[in-house]
Amino acid sequence: MSGFIERIPAIASPCINRCEIDPSSRQCLGCARTLDEIAAWGSSTTEWRAAVMAALPGRRETR
Repeated sequence: MSGFIERIPAIASPCINRCEIDPSSRQCLGCARTLDEIAAWGSSTTEWRAAVMAALPGRRETR
């Protein structure tokens, strides 16, 4: 064993590799996150990620 421990995020990114920002909503057409949310994801807390994930279905419905 190499001693390397892989860190698995508590809440995985909702990215589906369809990265395109809608100019009117300023949200990604793939995952529905804002650019600020996308940029902050890697260093955010589990609680913050959970709040973003909870908001995404409503954003997708309003498109």
